[in-house]
Amino acid sequence: MKELGNPFTVYNFATDDYFCSRQAEQEHILSALRNGGNVTLMSERRMGKTGLIINMFEQLKKEKNAPVCIYADIFSTKSLNDFVQILARQILGCFDSPIEKALATFANFFKNSRVYMATDPLTGEPQIGLDFQAKEAKHTLLEIFNYLRSIGKEFYLAIDEFQQIASYADSGIEALLREQMQFTKNVRFIFSGSKQHLMNEIFTSPNRPFYRSTDKIQLFAIPKDTYRQFAQKFFTKAKRSLSNEVFDEIYDRFEGHTWYMQYILNRLWESGKQKIEQQDIQTALLDILAAEDENFRNIYDNLTENQCMLLRAIAAEGVVEKVNASEFIKKYDLGIPSSVNRALHNLIDRELVLKMPNGYRVYDRFMAIWLRRLFLVNIR
Repeated sequence: MKELGNPFTVYNFATDDYFCSRQAEQEHILSALRNGGNVTLMSERRMGKTGLIINMFEQLKKEKNAPVCIYADIFSTKSLNDFVQILARQILGCFDSPIEKALATFANFFKNSRVYMATDPLTGEPQIGLDFQAKEAKHTLLEIFNYLRSIGKEFYLAIDEFQQIASYADSGIEALLREQMQFTKNVRFIFSGSKQHLMNEIFTSPNRPFYRSTDKIQLFAIPKDTYRQFAQKFFTKAKRSLSNEVFDEIYDRFEGHTWYMQYILNRLWESGKQKIEQQDIQTALLDILAAEDENFRNIYDNLTENQCMLLRAIAAEGVVEKVNASEFIKKYDLGIPSSVNRALHNLIDRELVLKMPNGYRVYDRFMAIWLRRLFLVNIR
């Protein structure tokens, strides 16, 4: 294994050695899939869903007679046409057959589309895609599933940010996908999503096609002791020091949220200091906020006045149990409850505010700190 210069990866999955274990969740998912079930995986954004899926798939590939593992991220899709394009590219590109042979096979199978080969503009690697008219998207989707059924292999298909399908203008998509899931017995599905209110609507509403169709798994923070041991082993190996107290300060501040933990640890490692101290956390945070300042300002400038005031108020409180409570509204001069509720709905929809079991908070923890500093609210 080639060692990374910085073991705390932020944006890209590296290898299992740099992945902090989620053994219990992985075993839960695999147990469901191996016993003929399908899985809905939910969490906040950047909690580690994608890393968990990819790490699990990489481990499965090492096994004899392993299922074919396919990962499709549909976050960027706006329509069924986009969805089918991404799904086709990932499915048709997962086989090791020579390109020419694969093209001939696909061309004989897909009747409503043209199979073509293109070059990835970044890597230069050949890619296989489908060219079809938007009105034929449903027929092409059915052909994809027919193709999967015809192969005779077992598949694990992970569709990330699955809640996007709820925004498509095309009608009947959930019912169509649910039907294909039922009839495609050789494919087990992982539906992963970060907009939890939408995912809950899709999978827990009795009037929706996916109601009670999957084993639902909620991804929470990695336990503190597990994460501490993971982080400290890299510092110890490099003859550097990350004390329990310093690590616990980071973990408690960000409630163990994977992405924020990794980002801070990445900056602390980058500092090169032999002994990481409490003040280094603050230095790392200030560097991150400086780097994100323009982005946060652009987001803030595009909000209405009511949304700005509510976002600042929630950031100041940290967590707000009842946003429309008269005491909270009066404290921050937020106006009438109906306007507060409208602002809250818009902020949740834009993923700027997160609804949790104990209340509401600013979704991006770095932005919450930025808001509190910007408006001179006392922070820890």
